[in-house]
Amino acid sequence: MSPIPALFKVTTEPEGSITCTQPSPRVYLLTFDSAPDNRLTPEFCAAFLLALDIIDHRHEKGVVVTTSAIPKFYSNGLDFESAFKSVSFFPESLYPLWKRLLTYPMPTIALINGHAFAAGIMTAMMHDYRFMNPHRGFLCLNELEFGASLKAPMSSVFRQKLPNPNTYRTMVLEAKRFNALEALQEGIVDGLGMVPEVLKFIQEMGLVEKAKSGVYGQLKAEMWRETVGYLDDYAGSEKMIEESMRGEERRKERGEKRVEEWEKLKDQKGAKL
Repeated sequence: MSPIPALFKVTTEPEGSITCTQPSPRVYLLTFDSAPDNRLTPEFCAAFLLALDIIDHRHEKGVVVTTSAIPKFYSNGLDFESAFKSVSFFPESLYPLWKRLLTYPMPTIALINGHAFAAGIMTAMMHDYRFMNPHRGFLCLNELEFGASLKAPMSSVFRQKLPNPNTYRTMVLEAKRFNALEALQEGIVDGLGMVPEVLKFIQEMGLVEKAKSGVYGQLKAEMWRETVGYLDDYAGSEKMIEESMRGEERRKERGEKRVEEWEKLKDQKGAKL
């Protein structure tokens, strides 16, 4: 079978690309190839946004599927150096991409071909549907393991989309790695398979026609209002985190004082004995 010709390709620095093909009429397959593991750098986010804009503004409404050309990884999350060296990364790179996906005016499907860790699985959650390779990869929120907190939209999208809050508890507080079957059983993904299975799902669900009325994105914006609000209000959500951290410091100080008073009282009682 000859390869499907590309509709277009967007380059990412320094040598990556996002290629759009059309495996079925009005089904747009965006394939990431940003070695070694599709990290969400500012350049990657900008290329992803541009690819979504090209489809939206230059092609017929249909369905967008995203996947990776790197067999081992869908995305391994943030590149911490580029993410935190600039205060503009979250409000100007990552959050605009996530909001675009969350409210995109066509159905979106993340075809998770390999590992999706941390912000990688968060990006998949911003899609409408998720399919996972049944033979390779794990889904994991591993912030617990490397000591990172979750920002407001990173948490709210799971609260809103997962059918069972216990699943999110397991993801966050245990950093469990879910294989494909476990992810399906817990409702993290909607199906198992690769491109043929995704195309069958699109056909069975009639997804190609869903965007034709023009309100698909508006409906999603209302459905996911909480997460959209956090993505829009970066300053407000950051202020909330700062206030929480200050409150935690005050709690630690009060707790330490109570323990010291208890120890002092205990020593005094012991001395009398």
